[in-house]
Amino acid sequence: MATAYLVITLTIVGMDLAGAAAVYCLYKHPFLETIKGALSKELLYHIDDVLLLHGFECVEDAQEYLMSNLFKKNVVTSLKPYIKGKPNIKIYSVS
Repeated sequence: MATAYLVITLTIVGMDLAGAAAVYCLYKHPFLETIKGALSKELLYHIDDVLLLHGFECVEDAQEYLMSNLFKKNVVTSLKPYIKGKPNIKIYSVS
């Protein structure tokens, strides 16, 4: 069971959603297979924004993922063309 969630909120407009969804699909399996403590990854979309919900075993694992090459060099770089504005990144603990 996840005890921490990393939530990344992105503003993505119109047709850019398809591109962002493709990036999500491309990196979901590597995230689950290679990132310490990774338990789940979901893409939630709304007309106004997109949420990337990542489940982790603990807060420290979520923090480490944000510093990983997979996140910084692959995911962030691949999403840049589709993002409008600055992403909102938060880590939540489960009580």
